[in-house]
Amino acid sequence: MSLGDESGYGSGSGRTDDGYSTIGGTRQTRTRLPDGEGGDGYSTPRRPARNSRSLVTVVGVVVLLIAAIAFANMGGGGGDGSGGSGNGGSKPDSSSTAATGTKPVTGKNGSIPSGFAHDEQGAQSAASNFAVALGSVGMFKKDSRHEIVNTIYTAEAAANLRDPQDAAYSADFLGKLGLDPDGNAPQGSTFVSRTIPVGTKLEAFEGSTAKVSVWYTGLIGMSGPESTDPVSTSWKTWTVQLSWTNAGWRAVSDTQKDGPAPVPGDVAASSSDEISKAVKEYGGFTYAR
Repeated sequence: MSLGDESGYGSGSGRTDDGYSTIGGTRQTRTRLPDGEGGDGYSTPRRPARNSRSLVTVVGVVVLLIAAIAFANMGGGGGDGSGGSGNGGSKPDSSSTAATGTKPVTGKNGSIPSGFAHDEQGAQSAASNFAVALGSVGMFKKDSRHEIVNTIYTAEAAANLRDPQDAAYSADFLGKLGLDPDGNAPQGSTFVSRTIPVGTKLEAFEGSTAKVSVWYTGLIGMSGPESTDPVSTSWKTWTVQLSWTNAGWRAVSDTQKDGPAPVPGDVAASSSDEISKAVKEYGGFTYAR
């Protein structure tokens, strides 16, 4: 899944003012469609924010162990002195995290899953997978960016996005991320940009249209010995307006905002080598609600 007026890019470019946004690859907090980037920075667990990141950080993907940390911290008891067996708090509804039983789609339109059902579940599944595509490294290369946008958005919305996005992904912008003008990382380094949906919320559904919010975590940055922009994480909520077309669900417009963000864990940041290895070894998923 493209997400303003700072630095002269304009509101139609698909960029955001937020340096830690992941959707759309240009870290924008908001996009409406259509309207007609030293040393190894991984040696310490926390880094002070740099003003330059407000212009150059693109898609933010978060780590997966927050829940594990929470469970570990709660393992000794339930907070009421009863060793975890108390009933003082309300429990979450099991349906909030239960699988629906609908199998993930097997079809693909290019690299993006396709064939989502014309129903509420299908709309949520489509939105999740759109978010993953828009937060991928493919958004930093012109040809693959065009393919992604043309696949995800309606023809009209894609047409309105194309030129502003090409201008936004300028050689100067890519250079600040450590990429060359074609979006390639330096030899020996790995550019990381991933979006990981945590959950979806159906805001509205009216048969041929749907509004879906995707809560996600993002990873963005350069992993390598010379990187001055180590991989960091963020939490965002992307809301997309979908329309049912002959090709299935397509995005018409979208917006993005910060959070909800959990309390950071106390796990020390990994080295750049560990991050690069993990990115190469761990693949992504096809998401189904």
